[in-house]
Amino acid sequence: MENIWNALNRAVDELLGRASGPMHLRLLMQPAMATFFAIRAGLRDARENQSPFLWTFLTAPGERKRLAMSAWKDIGKIFVIALLLDTVYQIIALHHFRVLQTLLVAIVLAVLPYVLVRGPVARIARATRPRGG
Repeated sequence: MENIWNALNRAVDELLGRASGPMHLRLLMQPAMATFFAIRAGLRDARENQSPFLWTFLTAPGERKRLAMSAWKDIGKIFVIALLLDTVYQIIALHHFRVLQTLLVAIVLAVLPYVLVRGPVARIARATRPRGG
């Protein structure tokens, strides 16, 4: 049990170390890029009168593949770049490679901001667009 706690403490320390280590600017740039693409997709969703992204993804199994493909088209490159940059960071700063940490970092930097922003942007855009025609 002590080994599990040691591994967990090491992982947390290594993850938190990214905030001040080399290449820390990516921790701002990648979520900003994901947010930009989420805003663009949310505005497109509003224009096409699509239902909210995350809610639809969670509740409409028939729509999941289409939504996942749409999201991947927007953030796939950012996700891959996050994977590559975290791998480089680990080799430079930690002198080893931890796959789960790399996946977690890429998800937090690319996927999470996209998922959290796309739906609200679509809702706001729908609420503020002029009525009638």
